[in-house]
Amino acid sequence: MKYIRSEQLLEIPEGVKVTIKTRTVTVEGPRGKLVKNLGHVAVCFGNPSKNTISIEIHHGNRKNVATLRTVRSIINNMIVGVTKGFKYKMRYVYAHFPINVNLEKNAETGLFEVEIRNFIGQKIVHRVTMAEGVDVAVSTAQKDELVLTGNSLENVSQSAADIQQICKVRNKDIRKFLDGLYVSEKGNVVEE
Repeated sequence: MKYIRSEQLLEIPEGVKVTIKTRTVTVEGPRGKLVKNLGHVAVCFGNPSKNTISIEIHHGNRKNVATLRTVRSIINNMIVGVTKGFKYKMRYVYAHFPINVNLEKNAETGLFEVEIRNFIGQKIVHRVTMAEGVDVAVSTAQKDELVLTGNSLENVSQSAADIQQICKVRNKDIRKFLDGLYVSEKGNVVEE
């Protein structure tokens, strides 16, 4: 079944500027600027009133209409990112061999690199490069904790996933060997 016209509306809060040109969404706010290219999604953007964006699709089937909410969520996450920011906390979990984590900032690229040593007693050094705009710090309030912060939810969550994935236990029973770095808390940098 085709839906003749489907629409989603999105309110823009004060202090945030959203510009859309050829399906490239740019969101500017107090914390910075985010750009996302949505050229692969066949949606139409409109501006029915001040501080409101309409996202619509014409003659779409059920799958096409489902992309409306996805596009709305992506833009909403960008708005939250430039106003409040995103913060992920990761805890080190180990039974016997303590995990050592070193943080370095690459001089050429300016991106953070996380270096994980002594994971299950291995001599291998695991290195993960963070995505652009993601800052990493060792928590001062909690022992064995990393804090990832940034404006882009995609970049922060992908960096956390990369850290978790590189510490996968292989060739052992994962029910017994629960060692690794896991996301313990998700939140915003600016708390209300």
